[in-house]
Amino acid sequence: MAEVTLPQLGETVTEGTITRWFKKVGDTVALDEPLFEVSTDKVDTEVPSPIAGVLTEIRVPEGETVPVGAVIGVVGDAGAVVAAPVAAPAPVVEAAPAPVAAAPAPVVAAAPVVAPAPAPVVAAPVSAPATGNDNRLLSPVVRRLVNEHNLAVDSIAGTGPGGRITREDVLDHIDKIATGATPAAPAAAAPTPRPAAASPTPVVSAPSVAAPVVRAGERDDVVPLTKIRQLTGAHMTMSLSVSPHAFSVVEVDYANVDNTRAKTKDEFKSAEGFSLTYLPFISRAVVDALADFPHMNASISGTDLIVHRYVDLGIAVDIEGLGLLVPVVRSAEGKRLRAIAREISDLATRAKTRKLSPDEIQGGTFTISNNGSAGSVLTMAIINQPQVAILSTDAIVRKPVVVNVPGGGESIAIHPVGHLAMSWDHRAFDGAYAAGFLVRVKEILETRDWSSEF
Repeated sequence: MAEVTLPQLGETVTEGTITRWFKKVGDTVALDEPLFEVSTDKVDTEVPSPIAGVLTEIRVPEGETVPVGAVIGVVGDAGAVVAAPVAAPAPVVEAAPAPVAAAPAPVVAAAPVVAPAPAPVVAAPVSAPATGNDNRLLSPVVRRLVNEHNLAVDSIAGTGPGGRITREDVLDHIDKIATGATPAAPAAAAPTPRPAAASPTPVVSAPSVAAPVVRAGERDDVVPLTKIRQLTGAHMTMSLSVSPHAFSVVEVDYANVDNTRAKTKDEFKSAEGFSLTYLPFISRAVVDALADFPHMNASISGTDLIVHRYVDLGIAVDIEGLGLLVPVVRSAEGKRLRAIAREISDLATRAKTRKLSPDEIQGGTFTISNNGSAGSVLTMAIINQPQVAILSTDAIVRKPVVVNVPGGGESIAIHPVGHLAMSWDHRAFDGAYAAGFLVRVKEILETRDWSSEF
């Protein structure tokens, strides 16, 4: 017999919602066969059974949120199946008494002697469990979106397993509201929280208001931080307190890269289905430079520097303002540019739709943060612990540069230029080592014959 626990689904994830059980009590389950589905702020993922046997007990039903490490079920050997039906009804019957117990209350309240006002008060809890059950069956990110936009859950059509409402369902519903396609639902949902939000003591009433944005006066709103923002903040604060951060920058002329991009981008887009950006070139240059500066590709463990002989390259992805995920390109040291580009595109796409598995967002050895795609010119990123460095690729813009001309002279030309800015841990190495690594990345980008990659 083995207890099935909720696994760690990311370094900053502390809880998850059980959204689906693929097996019923008494069903046979094979080793590594999908047993249940769990949803967190970062991923929706299927979790395999740790052993082969029979599911003898489900301790956490669908829709409930539990902390990482909580026991959610039990898988036993075939002999345990006889006992399973005895344990299984408990959770099923347990859910029924709540609405049954509430039923007699309206009968008593209906007596003519009692004032009519108490009847609605008693009847209100009857509808509350339905709403509570709806919220209970929502993943954390879906529940947050519903609350933030004051949406009526009943008005949203679910396309997930068993009619479950997914994040995409909520976003589609919001888009329809914005275009006027579904005017009735927001009109019904919005008035409910607004009167409470307008209370003269909003700070006190905020916890009881469904919408997280609370009017704090004529000129301010109170917006509670989401769980993922709190966890990200805690991790970043920890990183700053643990690592003595230092900062180095080089400026890169991307004219050499552009020569290859101009020749291959149409063929690449046609063959791969996505555009060839600068990021795969930078990623390939970083991977090759790490071979020359191995201490950049390392982790701190106590008083030791663990130097990795492989490169698991993390690429930070913004999840529509909700937070950051860092999916990992595994064994990048053995992949050419086209393969790296494919994986970056695939991981980024699935990160934004929360389709990554927990294994795909853990265990990187070096991280790139592509802030340039948002237009930043110079970014000092915070190290992703326990790594020792993080590289920010900032905006690439056309500007005048000095170039050599035949005959030994110089001239002014307009080239695409951008910064590569790196935060690094001063415990692992010194400034000369960090600068040498950045200069090597710059040299590879500016001088390599990139056409050979295609």
